[in-house]
Amino acid sequence: MLRLLPRAPSAAYNPIVRTLNLRRTMVHDAYLVPIDPAAPASTSLPSIASLWQGSKPKDKAGETRLFYNVDNDGRLAAAVSLGTGSNSKTPEALKRAVGTGIKKLRDAGATSVIVDGSSDLHAAAVGAHLALFKYNHLKTAQKDAVPSVSVSPSTGATSSGELGWESGIIYAYSQNLARELMETPANLLTPTLFADTSRKAWAEEKGMPLAYDRPISHYKGASEPNAQPLVFVGKGITFDSGGISLKPSANMKLMRGDMGGAAAVSSATLAIAKLKIPINVVTLVALTENMPGPAVELIVAAHSIYAINGKTVEVDNTDAEGRLILSDTLWYGSSEFNPHTIIDCATLTGAMDVALGTVYSGVFSTSDTLWNELNAAGLAEHDRFWRMPLDEAYGPQIYSSNADLCNTGGKSAGSCTAALFLKSFVKGIASEDDQGEAAVRWAHVDIAGTMDTPRGDAYQEKGMTGRPVRAFVEFARRLSGGK
Repeated sequence: MLRLLPRAPSAAYNPIVRTLNLRRTMVHDAYLVPIDPAAPASTSLPSIASLWQGSKPKDKAGETRLFYNVDNDGRLAAAVSLGTGSNSKTPEALKRAVGTGIKKLRDAGATSVIVDGSSDLHAAAVGAHLALFKYNHLKTAQKDAVPSVSVSPSTGATSSGELGWESGIIYAYSQNLARELMETPANLLTPTLFADTSRKAWAEEKGMPLAYDRPISHYKGASEPNAQPLVFVGKGITFDSGGISLKPSANMKLMRGDMGGAAAVSSATLAIAKLKIPINVVTLVALTENMPGPAVELIVAAHSIYAINGKTVEVDNTDAEGRLILSDTLWYGSSEFNPHTIIDCATLTGAMDVALGTVYSGVFSTSDTLWNELNAAGLAEHDRFWRMPLDEAYGPQIYSSNADLCNTGGKSAGSCTAALFLKSFVKGIASEDDQGEAAVRWAHVDIAGTMDTPRGDAYQEKGMTGRPVRAFVEFARRLSGGK
């Protein structure tokens, strides 16, 4: 896992270091066994069945029992109920059980945990490694330090599908990288430092066909190097004060995560490269800060600006800056790299948080097939999407201004008008191929609601989520043919 050092930036400052192994007296071997209450069993630890039944547990999901000196060999074991009913058989139930158990074992002093995740090694690895993430290395007290825990699958465990333990580690690692970036205070992660951090992370991966020329990354995994790429675009506002349209002070600290879109697409691209998925990817991140100052005042004084495609935009509110930086980036990505698919990801509108909360990320798309593919990937990883209306009937709210477009459309349907604004800057969606599909498939993913969670769960601590990294990686894997 990558860690960002808590010190003031300098010319020589490099924010990435490896996690240190803390020296303390701990239990060195532990087992984690997800349990089906109806038929408790484990091939890696057969005695757990009788121990579980003897503890008179409840059947509810997440019910946990710790057993010490199992089989008289000094080992610690955690048994966690998967619950009952059809939901108990899902990968999500396994992730939650493993996440619950791994945190219990860490708190009990375990440093090395063997996970019996034979029913789905990928899900077990994801649950374990996401649950172990905690951003607290700005704390100075030793008592707040998080112990390092190594996790491995039980001996002989194999995966029945294409995804396994190693893929689960990579999916979780990439989401944790996004969480790390989003949690980092804005003074320690300026636009320049964000770019340097991403470049350093990719440089550590040797032998990958990936180039990084900030703020654009290229991964060429397809057998045909010149095959049309998938293009990701990410909003990278490293801190959003609202500009001179200043935000209310309540919860403004969350705006350190306004670069969540850039963090998600950058981290997903790294995972795609680590997995060697046979697909070409170009990732563009639009990095800046939104602060009161001369640059913002100049824009407001001018009232209208020219976008890269020649359209004029009336700036009505400087707190609607995300669509301004995305518009040029979308046009550049769709016109320069000849993509078959372009997906932008942004913490774009508070209206999306109101509409969907923290459960679903909103998707606006010109393509039914693209929506279906994103939806399937999100369901597979339980990193879910909900399709929102991309309807020209909302157009008058942003078209009726002194310029071609206005960067706000009023309070009503705020996320819909923002998506419609972005649609004006995607080249190629108006033309169709032989099957009636747009020449360029486009989706806008608004993660303003899923950017953070005020309540932790089994494998997601309270705070920045790093979503929808895993869904993007799974989407790319399926798009390449790895279904």
